[in-house]
Amino acid sequence: MSETGTGYRPVGKDYFDRRGLRRYAGVASLWALGVGAVISGHYSGWNLGLLAGGWGGFALAAVIVAVMYLCLVFCIAEMGAALPHTGGAYSFARASMGPWGGFITGLCENVEYVLTPAVVVSFLATYLSAVFETPPAWLPLYWLGCYAIFIALNVRGVELSFKVTVVVTVAALACLALFWITALPVADFHRFALNIGAGPDGKPVELPQGGGPLLPFGLYGALAAMPFAVWLFLAIEQLPLAAEESLDPRRDMPRGIIAALLTLLVSAALIVWLNPSVGPGSFKLATSGEPLLDGFRATTGGTLAKVLALVACVGLISSFHTILFAKGRQIYSLSRAGYFPRFLSITHPLHKTPHVALLVGSAVALAIMFALWFGMGAESGAAAIQGMLLNMAVAGAMLSYLAQALSFIVLRLNRPGLDRPYRSPLGIAGAAVTLVLALATLAFQLLDPVFVTGVLGVGVWFAIGIAWFAAVGRHRLVLSPEEVFALEAERSVAE
Repeated sequence: MSETGTGYRPVGKDYFDRRGLRRYAGVASLWALGVGAVISGHYSGWNLGLLAGGWGGFALAAVIVAVMYLCLVFCIAEMGAALPHTGGAYSFARASMGPWGGFITGLCENVEYVLTPAVVVSFLATYLSAVFETPPAWLPLYWLGCYAIFIALNVRGVELSFKVTVVVTVAALACLALFWITALPVADFHRFALNIGAGPDGKPVELPQGGGPLLPFGLYGALAAMPFAVWLFLAIEQLPLAAEESLDPRRDMPRGIIAALLTLLVSAALIVWLNPSVGPGSFKLATSGEPLLDGFRATTGGTLAKVLALVACVGLISSFHTILFAKGRQIYSLSRAGYFPRFLSITHPLHKTPHVALLVGSAVALAIMFALWFGMGAESGAAAIQGMLLNMAVAGAMLSYLAQALSFIVLRLNRPGLDRPYRSPLGIAGAAVTLVLALATLAFQLLDPVFVTGVLGVGVWFAIGIAWFAAVGRHRLVLSPEEVFALEAERSVAE
């Protein structure tokens, strides 16, 4: 038993044989994984923040959040190259803050990666329902069908997963580019984007002729929009989870994640500018479950818009597929090291993919979705369920960013001699900016009564996870690659 109250148990010779992964990914695959995981946030979700700050407030929030992600990505690029383990954020925190730090960080990411695919599939179901004109009662059938298809694709093997990821990511970007091209000739920023004003009671009202202020709710409105702006970049941090399936993670991981972020910065800027600048405008777009479809309706007309919307589903499919990949690897890594029940890390005997983790994680997500569907009532609409799931995913993400930024600072201070094939140009200052902005985003979640419920849901998740680890998990750890690295690091520091 260690000083932290944790203990390691011996495992049989076949333990890691039953938990093997296969290397395949290069820079292009990693770029596609990063962009593909995020790109659905440029199709749906971000627009829910327009009512919080108006167009100008949301745009300012997006710039602030982009700065946070730039700083975070530089930190992750450095740690991911230095500690190329499938554990990702958990392994960074384990090496810097011990088993409890590793587990808490892993739990934060677990919330994010279990719930983010649920948010994406709910938006995908909304798009499909609009295209095929099916009743709202059919939405759960779309959820089930999408999970079944893309779990099967992920289980079939890493080669197929990455090939599908590259294809759907490129297609998703092409669909967005088609919208930008069709929107440019008809965009009327002054008329449509600026059609939100503050009413006498301080609540947003629609300005039929546009021409409203950039910041109808002042700086506070911009800060309140930050949790929604996160959706433009959320999940890019998943790339280190593919480290043990990357051909050369020490070289390719930094290149892939930085290239992905640069791509997303351009796409985010264009979608935030052009989508509200065509009909129906910012006010109605702020409550839409399919904002890109609304944009296509304004630029191409109803019938063609439906065809394009069906094509646009590829963006949501891209994110759903790639975040399912991340979820499987995240649960797998914590299970392989004993933090989660060990059976979750068993990989498919033929395809070498974490099929058990994928199935169990998806079952948990679907159970939460159905609980909200029946608990909140189908009549409350998909938007209410999407908002709740989005809030919980963002809360988990912000907590994981805090932990990763702190891990970066501790590793820089305590392990200056660690071999770092890539070094963040922003250093500790960049990690400090990430800490401040992630805390601010989380604070504004807590100030919003709608967000608070989601954050409390995350608190329940944490309570269950911590109870498990305190009672069982910490006594059953396994010397996985992350744990071996961390223990050797601790011995070297002690000497």
